[in-house]
Amino acid sequence: MSTGSELRDQREAAGISKDQLAALISVRAGLISQMELNDFSHCGGDTYARGHLKNIALRLGLAADYFVEMYNAEHSSEHRGIHDQLLDNNVGTIPREARKISWKLPALISVAILVVAGSIQIVVSNQSSVTTPEVVAKPSPVASVTPEATPTPAPTVSTSASPSTGSVSLVLEATRGNSFINVVVDGKSVIKGSIFQGETKSYTGATSVSIYLSNPAGVDVTHNGKLLSPLGGQNQEIRRTFR
Repeated sequence: MSTGSELRDQREAAGISKDQLAALISVRAGLISQMELNDFSHCGGDTYARGHLKNIALRLGLAADYFVEMYNAEHSSEHRGIHDQLLDNNVGTIPREARKISWKLPALISVAILVVAGSIQIVVSNQSSVTTPEVVAKPSPVASVTPEATPTPAPTVSTSASPSTGSVSLVLEATRGNSFINVVVDGKSVIKGSIFQGETKSYTGATSVSIYLSNPAGVDVTHNGKLLSPLGGQNQEIRRTFR
């Protein structure tokens, strides 16, 4: 028995028409017909198809993964989770900062080595000449000028680093329809499931909040207290990261 035929049998057993089921999960009735013919080519990919199948299973009173396991066995070419895909699409702020720091450290070490080598050459050249004791006494005030220039950048670095604290808040409100969602807070998945019309879910992260929506037109997104314009059209698949 195929995934599509099982979907049809379970829908008929529940006494729900194609049009009614399509309205419940906010898709076209034609897409339901194609899925019941075991044709998932118009779903927009494996992730999108799984989201529809989970929503259908919940509406028919079945376990969320009832149809997904059959679909994976028949159609799925990969078993990467939505969480992995979101992490692949994230722009990692912390790793970039780490790379910048790792390049500064070797540069500072190189400068220090050059300064030490130059000092050694000056000392050796002064010792080899007899008439240079008077000249040796003069570079000492020059060395005293260098420490005065060194503390100046120190306050500049501490001032730029201080305002880098904050948090990210995100509110999802299903005002116009249902959607399958996946939310990743600070690199950790906190929810994979459905948000139904009328529901509101809130999330707060220290650095980032990433979301996946299967029906962005039905969900209002508020970022740090600001209501955003719709992130996509009906039944589209979007992934966004907020910081």
